[in-house]
Amino acid sequence: MDRLEGAVRERLQFAARTPLRREILRGLGLGDADLRRLVRRKHLWHHHGHYMDGRLDEHVAVIACAHAAYPGSVVSHFSAARLAELRTWTDNARSSAPPTDAAWLTRPPTAARNHHRRNIVVRRAGLPTDHVSQHRRLPVTTIARTVVDLARELPLREAIVTVDHALQLGTTMTELQAVAGQQERWPGISRARSAIDFGDARSESVLESISRAAFAAAGLPEPVLQAQFFDGFGWMLERVDFWWPEFRTVAEADGLAKYEADTPAERRHRIRRAHRRDQRLSDRGVELVHFGWEDVVGTPADLVARLRGAFARGATRTAPPPTWRIAPVQLVA
Repeated sequence: MDRLEGAVRERLQFAARTPLRREILRGLGLGDADLRRLVRRKHLWHHHGHYMDGRLDEHVAVIACAHAAYPGSVVSHFSAARLAELRTWTDNARSSAPPTDAAWLTRPPTAARNHHRRNIVVRRAGLPTDHVSQHRRLPVTTIARTVVDLARELPLREAIVTVDHALQLGTTMTELQAVAGQQERWPGISRARSAIDFGDARSESVLESISRAAFAAAGLPEPVLQAQFFDGFGWMLERVDFWWPEFRTVAEADGLAKYEADTPAERRHRIRRAHRRDQRLSDRGVELVHFGWEDVVGTPADLVARLRGAFARGATRTAPPPTWRIAPVQLVA
């Protein structure tokens, strides 16, 4: 950038806030060698035949350049979810898993046919004005529309991750159902309705969401989410992920990140704290099952067998059951 003339540099910094084609930049006084150098040094991003200011987040630049390449389109699906910071998850072991890192767009039904390649996916569909919002001057589908679009694309255990997170962020079930109601007879709408009906704002992580789907697929009774126990003096601070009161069984979805720390001492402290927490829960007279990603994604049948074993043990306990309640929902700001 320092090798450009002052006036050219100033014009470029102003103009490149939006996607620009090569001929526009040449009109500002830049040559092809300048463009190659600026891209190489990441002063400019170059995607989908357009250039943008390198100070922008590259993911945003990729999406904006794709949108510019398809005039009249709206950012949607996984790209809209990324811009809205909605959680998504897909099982990459699935042969038909969609390219989540591609730029996803929706165009009106009158546009050319659907387009799908490794780095860009274009769908054709109706887009009522109330299904479209704005993000940094980009037209994007609303959160509710984004959730329903993804739920039509994905199997339940993947779609439920985004449904749960949207509900946690404050999107209502009524909003999701309203969007689904405008997509009658669209491909995948029955699947989307099932995911919406299964949604729960109390599911606080990707692992918890896909675990609920695994439990339901295995025919396990529906658990209570985010339960708290009374210890005789007050409500314990701990909220458990899954609670089956009829079987006195608690299940905790443990990602390894909870034990990560900057120092070995802090890591040991976190492990000791987790052990003390388990002891407080065990003192309530419950069965306690811990599981992680590998159990849910890799060996769900083994996890279900462990839970059924805990159910059988819990059902034989004769001591008075613990006092519990559902903790208040904590919506994310």
